[in-house]
Amino acid sequence: MTLVPEHSIFTKIINREVPADIVYEDDMVIAILTIEPINHGHTLVIPKVPFENIFDADETVLGHMMVVAKKISLALLSSELGSGVNIIMNNGGDSGQEVWHAHLHVIPRAKNDGVVPPTSRNLYRDNEAALVALTLKELLQ
Repeated sequence: MTLVPEHSIFTKIINREVPADIVYEDDMVIAILTIEPINHGHTLVIPKVPFENIFDADETVLGHMMVVAKKISLALLSSELGSGVNIIMNNGGDSGQEVWHAHLHVIPRAKNDGVVPPTSRNLYRDNEAALVALTLKELLQ
């Protein structure tokens, strides 16, 4: 597990060196409203013991992050901040990760909110999906 530098913005928030709007906290995670929300209620679930991303994750903490993301999702729906939720974790620079302290984005969504434009698809050619599936299956055994 790769630990992130002690000076990450999230570590400063956890240590109460930087203010944040905290919506949930327990011994493993803290959840805060992001300062650059996609929609109001956009929450980050952050492990207190930092690791860079999913590749370095402690599986117990990673699982707990998802449990907390579910709780927050239900609260977002109950508060009518959205009628659906995206849960996103960027892992590595090419995925858009900017803060090298793992975190989940819990983003409330509403019909026609205009947040995610239609995405393009990179479809498989003939038999290509079967080859990709076989490669992944072999690597996962």
